[in-house]
Amino acid sequence: MQASSSTARPAPEFHFLDYWRIIRIRKMVILAVWLLVVITTVAVTLVLKPTYDSTITIEIQKDIPDIGPIGVQQDRNDYDPYFMATEFSKIQSDSVLWPVVKTNNFIPTWSQRLGLRDGELLSPQEAVEYLRRNLEVQQSRNTKLVEISVYSPVKEEAADLANLIADSYKEFRQKSRKEPKENAIEVLKKQLEVQELRVATLQTNVDNLRVELNIPDTVNSPTAAYSVSTERERLSTLLGALQQARSDLVYYESKLDALQSLETKDLRLLRDAILTVMPGEQILPLRLDDLDKVEQRLASLRTEYAADYPEVQSSMALQQVLQTQVSNRIDGLLQGLRANVSAFKARYVLVSNQVEEAKVAVAKEASKFSQYFELKRELENQMRIRDTVSLRSLQEQIDLAIPTESVVQVISLAKPALRPVRPNLALNLALGIVFGLLMGVGLAFFIEYLDTSVKTIDDVERAMDATVVGVIPQNIGLLMKEGADSPHAEAYRVLRTNVLFSRKNPNDNTVTVVSGGAGEGKSTTIFNLATVFAQNGERVLVVDSDLRRPSLHKFVGVSNSIGLTNYLLKQNTLEEVVQTTTVPTLDFLPSGKLPSSALGIINSPRMKELVEEVRNRYDFVFFDSPPIMGVSDASILTSMVDMALLVVQYRKYPQAMTLRAKQMVQKVGGNLLGIVLNNINISQDSYYYYYSGYYYDYYYGSSSEYGGRRRRRSKKGRKKDRSDAGDTAKPVVDAGEADASEETAELKQKF
Repeated sequence: MQASSSTARPAPEFHFLDYWRIIRIRKMVILAVWLLVVITTVAVTLVLKPTYDSTITIEIQKDIPDIGPIGVQQDRNDYDPYFMATEFSKIQSDSVLWPVVKTNNFIPTWSQRLGLRDGELLSPQEAVEYLRRNLEVQQSRNTKLVEISVYSPVKEEAADLANLIADSYKEFRQKSRKEPKENAIEVLKKQLEVQELRVATLQTNVDNLRVELNIPDTVNSPTAAYSVSTERERLSTLLGALQQARSDLVYYESKLDALQSLETKDLRLLRDAILTVMPGEQILPLRLDDLDKVEQRLASLRTEYAADYPEVQSSMALQQVLQTQVSNRIDGLLQGLRANVSAFKARYVLVSNQVEEAKVAVAKEASKFSQYFELKRELENQMRIRDTVSLRSLQEQIDLAIPTESVVQVISLAKPALRPVRPNLALNLALGIVFGLLMGVGLAFFIEYLDTSVKTIDDVERAMDATVVGVIPQNIGLLMKEGADSPHAEAYRVLRTNVLFSRKNPNDNTVTVVSGGAGEGKSTTIFNLATVFAQNGERVLVVDSDLRRPSLHKFVGVSNSIGLTNYLLKQNTLEEVVQTTTVPTLDFLPSGKLPSSALGIINSPRMKELVEEVRNRYDFVFFDSPPIMGVSDASILTSMVDMALLVVQYRKYPQAMTLRAKQMVQKVGGNLLGIVLNNINISQDSYYYYYSGYYYDYYYGSSSEYGGRRRRRSKKGRKKDRSDAGDTAKPVVDAGEADASEETAELKQKF
């Protein structure tokens, strides 16, 4: 086993059991805070004056009359998520509360209750605020019912105030409904008078314009006026004639263009084209047929006869005549078509001019009607506005006349309470218990956070980078008195085993136990550890080298008049100062009396000679020492001996002090085997049960003889052992080996 770890250990994660451990350890703090809070809560509750509560229940509806407006279908779905919240604010407003305070003269009573001087009264605003502080408004779940609660030290006053607030709110609702409607009716009446005057003026203008323009009474719209207009009828006729003229002109122009474009020499194609363009033409197709036949005959004759043959000559003459006739006929047709096109074009122009003149006439006629119909439309609009204003005014008057008492209905009146609602002792006590428990637990964890002392093995090994070789529980006595069967011996047997395995050299046999501060239990630890070694058969010497505050002689029960100092001052030999104990193999060297002139006696050659001599005489030598932080003797002893153990008391000194003690051991070249964690409360800290309680329950159960004796041991006896021990070390155990005798046999074979 190594004395220190070469690498830093990671910080452990916090487990639920760690929280429970803190609560168990700090349970007295939690209990004290809890009791303080509970007692304070009860005291304050009993001191407070009783307060009574009276509640009136009302039903609140929207301002919707039972009879809906004229001509309008009333919507009965009056759900509004903001309506109730708005009404709550109105009930607690100055407009509702001030009439209650002013009318019933509560100000003098409240001023006296609040302890104002004689003659001094609350201001109106202060009185309203006082009432508002003692007022609570809430809605019954899933209903339209509202509960108005008032708190007062006088039960009758609470009931009266609740009823008065409900009446004031009811009057406020009625007043807030009537005033806007009355103002609206006045505005509507004035607007109706203005509209009546506008309608009368427009009606006069319309009648005058009708007479001036000679518009028939039957004409009530622009459409009707246009239907009896002669100019529009004439325009419609001309537009039809214009359309017909345009169609004829286009028809003949298309035929003329088609005939002029015929330039084919194929007579059949020419005939077919003529029939298509001029379907009524009969002569030209016949001439074209004859010409076709003559040309065919002429072609046949030319194949057989010469050009001067008489029949060829006659056919050529006939061909010439027919071609002339065809050309003349085509020219005649073209001239006829051109004449028709010219005629229809002239007609189209004439009709177009007539249409334009008719449009001008229609526009002039329409201008006569436009002013009239525009003025008539304005009259109709103003008449509709007048009728709307008149109807709305009538609706508001009727709505105002309809009673609306149902908007606020009293369901149950407020009555004087039979018993006060405040203070509520049961509720306050329950809250005090819960709050006190929370405060106690919070304070316990806060104190634990501020506590930087050693709490767990992980704290030691992580902060000091050293191994814990022993864990010693509380309330441990002297093993010399309790014997080898003591359950406390197991913790020291584990420590002994770890010491033997941790030493690097089998010949190392001198050990000192140091601590950072006083009272950490190093004297008890070293004496019990030496006892365990001696009980295992080794020859052991315990040297009380704490010359400032020696205590080991009290453990053995011998005198401290002659001891180490006498040997170092060469007043006595070693055999004269070493004393025996009740353990056969355990010898003891007291400290002796320290003269004031020999404060540095530990750092002397004589002390080094003593260490060498006892190393050779005994199997193991244990040197007690003063705290290393206060006296230099501990550092000197650490440098002289082979091994050193650092005792750290559980939850006593800050970790920084323990770390400094370890650094001082290393600075003087001491061989630090490890840390002994001392004074562990196994009953409170279940974290260490595995290291100590397991052995007690396993090896020394309740059925064993020693276990029964240990449980029957009185508190007085344990206190006596601790007083005899002097240095208040409460030794400890570590998880480890099973049987001490088997371990010893193995170690003897090995070393």
